[in-house]
Amino acid sequence: MDNILGQRLTSARKMRGMSLQDLADRLEQGISKQALNKYERGEMMPGSAMLISLSKALDVTVDFFFDQPEVVVELKDLEFRKKISKLGKNAEFSVLEKSKIILERYLELEQQLKLPQKADAFKFEREIRSIEDTEAAAEALRREWNLGYDPIPSVIEMLEDKGYKVIEIEADDAFDGFKSLVQGHKIIVLNKVHSEVRKRFTALHELAHHCLRFAPDLDEKYLEKLCHTFAGAVLYPAPQMRKDMSEERFHFFLQELVMVKERWGISISALFMRAMHLGIISETTCKKLHMNYRQRGYHLGEPGEYAGREKPQRFWQLLYRGIGQDLISINHAAHLAGMNLGEFRNQLDKLV
Repeated sequence: MDNILGQRLTSARKMRGMSLQDLADRLEQGISKQALNKYERGEMMPGSAMLISLSKALDVTVDFFFDQPEVVVELKDLEFRKKISKLGKNAEFSVLEKSKIILERYLELEQQLKLPQKADAFKFEREIRSIEDTEAAAEALRREWNLGYDPIPSVIEMLEDKGYKVIEIEADDAFDGFKSLVQGHKIIVLNKVHSEVRKRFTALHELAHHCLRFAPDLDEKYLEKLCHTFAGAVLYPAPQMRKDMSEERFHFFLQELVMVKERWGISISALFMRAMHLGIISETTCKKLHMNYRQRGYHLGEPGEYAGREKPQRFWQLLYRGIGQDLISINHAAHLAGMNLGEFRNQLDKLV
């Protein structure tokens, strides 16, 4: 692959959401954006002092600029939970580049451990046109994956067990998640800074994009609404919600909704929509609840905390297994973890 340094410099800059001018302004050594562009295009080579300056400004190691990935990641069939326009172009580039770098290392690790590609993906064959269709799909998933009607302790762990690659990145709050395909792998990317409850919902929303076949004439807004419905239905099954809240409710109390949130790991806001879809409340009541919710500022921070932990674990489990079996070196493990060697050694606590 030609011009490795230029490509990696471009990648590092995009990961930080910087334009060429932004990077030029941050460098300790004076340099124009035109000169930086020549570095990226391979028309000029930076000296050692400039490489150090670039690595500090972009928060990567100097070695990053010369690292040629063994796995080239191309994100196919890409779909974001929210409209990409809300992110802004630089934030979009940052999300995509961070995801590519993590996936390069994830897939390289799997290759080195010679792991078979696990595939236990759910697929709902009926074409999705309505909320009733998504409810049926959610019921089918819970049945096929033997989830019963109990709360799901960890949505991310469940998806990883079924062969989905789930990763987290730090990103702008406007970014919730996206789904993609990479070399046949089903990918779900989440925002690391979001709450556990929000990540659970987003992960299942992206699962809907992976596993449901939507009618081609649906508009984008309604399709997203159906993905929301699927996520809520998987988190809080209809029979249990009807049992817990009964039909035709006239009043809701915050304490009751907090208890539901903390048990089922679903936001209070999502509960309002779920109750409306199941006929427990009317559309008018739902609107009033949302209005009261926002007036109290709950959209900025809901009461109640879900005690579960939503964090991808599989990559790290594979990494420690590789070290423990002497299949990969400590140095290479640090590189795959995106850490310098000292940082990585400090977090290891070998028992034997």
